[in-house]
Amino acid sequence: MKIIIFGATGRTGSEIVRRALQDGHEVTAFVRSPEKCEPHEQLTVLEGNVRDADSVKKAVAGADAVVSALGTDKTTTLTEAAAAIIEGMKEHGVSRIVTIGTAGILQSRTEPSKLRYQSSESHRKLTFAAEEHHKVFEMLQGSGLDWTIVCPTYLPDGEATGNYRVERDVLPEEGARITTGDTAAFAYDELSKNEHIGYRVGLSY
Repeated sequence: MKIIIFGATGRTGSEIVRRALQDGHEVTAFVRSPEKCEPHEQLTVLEGNVRDADSVKKAVAGADAVVSALGTDKTTTLTEAAAAIIEGMKEHGVSRIVTIGTAGILQSRTEPSKLRYQSSESHRKLTFAAEEHHKVFEMLQGSGLDWTIVCPTYLPDGEATGNYRVERDVLPEEGARITTGDTAAFAYDELSKNEHIGYRVGLSY
C-alpha cells in the first residue's frame, strides 16, 4: 500500500511511519523538517508546509490511503490542512483517510446531544484545539470519503501494549489515558482493516 502521512515527525505520526515501513508499505512523509526523518528505502520525504494547499493536494497524488496526525499548534493549521487534504483526495481519487483527533469531539455520555468538549465532562477551560478538531470532523462527515477519526484521551508517550478499549463515537467508560504507541498501533491497523469507516473512535485503557 502507498500511504502518505501528514504530521509524520510527531509523537504519534512517527510511530505510524515506523509500523508502515516495518510492514513493507511505501510511505511518503510530508514534513516541515526533513532532517527529523530517518532514511529508509521505502520512505519518500516531501518537504512542505501543510498550509500550502497546492503542495498538499499534489502530495496526495498516487497514494492509496492518507493518514493525518497533525495537531492544532494554537493556529488554524489543522483546518487549513484538512481542507486541502480532502480536496486533494477528491482530485486524485483517493478515498481512505485515518486522522488523529481528540476525545473532546466524541459524544458526551452525560449530555448525549453535546460533544465532550462542550459538556460538563470536559475540564478544559480552553477549547480552541477541540473546536478545530470539531471542524475537521464536520468536513470529513460531508466529504463522501472513507474516513475514521481516532480520538485518544490524555496521550502520554509510551509503548504499545495492545491492551486498550475502543468504542465508537464515545470514550470508553472511565477512560483516562492511552499511550502514543497504542494510539498509533490502532490508527495504523484501522487504515487497512476498515472496521470503523464513518466513525469517531474513542480510545483508552
